[in-house]
Parts: sequence; structure tokens; C-alpha cells
Amino acid sequence: MIYGIGIDLVDVSRMQAILGKWQGRFRDRIFSAYEIDYCETKKVPAVHYAARFAVKEAFLKCLGMGLWSGLALKDIEVVNGPDGAPSIKLHHRPQAELEKIGSPSTHVSISHTDTHATAIVILEKK
Repeated sequence: MIYGIGIDLVDVSRMQAILGKWQGRFRDRIFSAYEIDYCETKKVPAVHYAARFAVKEAFLKCLGMGLWSGLALKDIEVVNGPDGAPSIKLHHRPQAELEKIGSPSTHVSISHTDTHATAIVILEKK
């Protein structure tokens, strides 16, 4: 049974501008050390930051929460498995919010081009 579905689309040029304007402050506030290490190894890091930001926003939409709902976006971490498939690793309050609704399974899919990144997140109750 599906509990929630969230989708988000991020403009890569906007992410690039935000990353440049705020230097490391925005990046360090929103992304985990793992995510930063992953994105910085890519040819165009902004594409991968945009994709991870889209996942975080899509996850919040699944919960019926907004971007500034009081959850730290850094605590919604996008990690990659050995096969490269993305998944969500939660920490602190986001994990607690998921436990409140019975710890549903999370499914995530990411796609990007040079100009846009999108993500969909599905929460599935067991």
C-alpha cells in the first residue's frame, strides 16, 4: 500500500548559482559529507547536487511537509548502493517521522540532464 508519493524538479543552473553565491555555506547546511564527496567527484557537481536536492524535497512531499518544515535536509541523505542505485538514509527527526507512520519502505528514482534534475520518492507501507 502506498503511503505517499513525492516528485521534484530542480533547475541545474539555479543550483549552480546558489552553490556559487553562498560558497560552502549552503552546501554544508543541506548536504551530508557523503553527498558532498560524491558530487564533488563528478564533472559537473551542480547536476548531482540538484538531483540530491530533488530527492530531499520529494521525500518531504511524501510526508506532506514543506521544505522549511523544521527537518534538517542534511538528515535526508542520498546514498548509492554497490550497483549505483540511489536510496535514502535517514537520520534524527526525518527517521523519527518515518517511524511515526510505521517505517514504510522508501523507493527513489533520480534522473538528470545538463539542465534539470528530477526525483521521485515513494513511501510504501508494509
